Amino acid sequence: MTEAYIYDAVRSPRGKGRKDGSLHEVTSVRLSAQVLNAVKERNDLDTKAIEDVIWGNVTQVKEQGGCLARTAVLASDFDEQVPGLSINRFCASGMEAVNLAANQIKGGSGMAYVAGGVEMMGRVAMGSDGAAIAVDPSVAMNTYFVPQGISADIIATEYGFTRDQADALAVESQRRAAEAWEDKRFAKSIVEIKDQNGLTILDHDEYMRPGTDMQALGALNASFQAMGEVMPGFDNVALMKYPHLERINHIHHAGNSSGIVDGAAAVLIGNKEFGEKYGLKPRARIRATAKIGTDPTIMLTGPVPVTEKILADNGMDISDIDLFEVNEAFASVVLRFMQRFDVDPSVVNPNGGSIAMGHPLGATGAIIIGTLLDELERQDKEVGLATLCIASGMGAATIIERM
Repeated sequence: MTEAYIYDAVRSPRGKGRKDGSLHEVTSVRLSAQVLNAVKERNDLDTKAIEDVIWGNVTQVKEQGGCLARTAVLASDFDEQVPGLSINRFCASGMEAVNLAANQIKGGSGMAYVAGGVEMMGRVAMGSDGAAIAVDPSVAMNTYFVPQGISADIIATEYGFTRDQADALAVESQRRAAEAWEDKRFAKSIVEIKDQNGLTILDHDEYMRPGTDMQALGALNASFQAMGEVMPGFDNVALMKYPHLERINHIHHAGNSSGIVDGAAAVLIGNKEFGEKYGLKPRARIRATAKIGTDPTIMLTGPVPVTEKILADNGMDISDIDLFEVNEAFASVVLRFMQRFDVDPSVVNPNGGSIAMGHPLGATGAIIIGTLLDELERQDKEVGLATLCIASGMGAATIIERM
């Protein structure tokens, strides 16, 4: 089978996903086009060689609707013969775009793709597209639907994680992210975002709160307790599904959950022939990909079974992985991953994660693949695994091997 290689990975800085965020004036299409142009310029790329642009995007309405991928291609400096495909696997959309591109190459369908994603959460509100699993009673009742925050608290309750543990992980995420920026560890991948006059409007992740400590987080109220305990009473729904639990322990809040931000990312993927033809050196091999469905109520446990699956399918053990990127959707997601695999916390999200820097839904999967690659190179390590939990009960993972 043809191998698929990563030749480059770029991302925008993550802007606060609100009206006073630095990227608020930039549309999803324009942010995507700037990231695509960066891939073209950095690699002196003849874009006619690109088979497709596969773009993850979760809330596909308004400016993010209408096959945003193709519109972004037309708004960029890519050749108009390059098509575009918009996909949605919720929080793993950016990763699924990369995985789909890699597997297309492995199957012999084209020699190069650009894959990634975008989410402008300050411009197109999360959930504004509607979702049958949440709003259709015939589906919601049968699946014991609860919002994601309740799911995160169910994980904490089921696996015995305390608020102090969740807050400590959040403080460490902030510390690591600040240290990574101070050490310029993201410099290789960051694309400065400019306004229509060519002036830089954002060159760093602006959501970070590096001074965060346990005392500050301890003062915050649990974000999902009211929706759990008061009408509509989602705790009661959860307890019907999991009657062995006496109550739901609500430990998550804004400080130990992922931030709402704007951002985009892109990965240039190709076969060996592509690199040789255009004089590009591969940085990593996409060794394996996987996805899985899981319990839709607890919902966010996907990183565990999908990691078990990708390792088993490829004859690998957890000890074969040098570094991990586990998306920090909520603190309990990462705590559960580390508990299950008994991995050293120092090799999981060594540069912080979405709690500190934010989670632009459609882009995050591609972002963490790029972050993982940069860190493998920085630490002179060989193999890394990136994984995300996914709404409605799914998980996705990618294993890359540095060249």
